[in-house]
Amino acid sequence: QVQLLESGGGLVQPGGSLRLSCAASGSVINMGWYRQAPGKERALVAVVMSGGNTLYADAVKGRFSASRDNAKNTISLQMNNLKPEDTAVYYCLAQPYVSALPDYWGQGTQVTVSS
Repeated sequence: QVQLLESGGGLVQPGGSLRLSCAASGSVINMGWYRQAPGKERALVAVVMSGGNTLYADAVKGRFSASRDNAKNTISLQMNNLKPEDTAVYYCLAQPYVSALPDYWGQGTQVTVSS
């Protein structure tokens, strides 16, 4: 069972920046970030494929940047120009090499953007 350890998050003013990090305890093929705001469903933020291709949600394009270290099984999310609507619990996702196995999720970290 792979475990995910997230770090980062917190309270920041609009226009500020935060960096989230996530480390997997074992090898995984794809890693990414999702977020869930109060009263809303969990939604994709960014996914970095093992080959390096990265997919971003339209709402964060140009402001967020995801990067991955395949050798260390880590992923980071640099969030710039944060907006109040970015407030959510952010979850790290990792997908196992065996597709029949369930995805792995982190415990979540709170990001609050407020003045």
